[in-house]
Amino acid sequence: MANLTSVINVNVPTDVKEEATKIFNNLGLNMSTAINMFLKRAIFEHGIPFEVKEINPEPSKELLEALKEGDQIIKDIESGKRKGYNNVRQMFEDILNEED
Repeated sequence: MANLTSVINVNVPTDVKEEATKIFNNLGLNMSTAINMFLKRAIFEHGIPFEVKEINPEPSKELLEALKEGDQIIKDIESGKRKGYNNVRQMFEDILNEED
């Protein structure tokens, strides 16, 4: 069976193409080979072969709660309701010396 090929036309910004071409050339690859490598890896991974994330994801509910708790701890320290530490050794000494 003959190895058939297909053409894919992709529009990319000229600067992106030029920069990628330089990188691929330095690696001994041409654009076609690099794109084929990407596609084969996508097939192997059954998806995009790298992590894809939002640039500015919304903070999770857990993160928002932790930030709120942190703000409350700072307020408690500033108001004297809670002891704060600048020294881990002193914190551990206080923990170990606490009476149950």
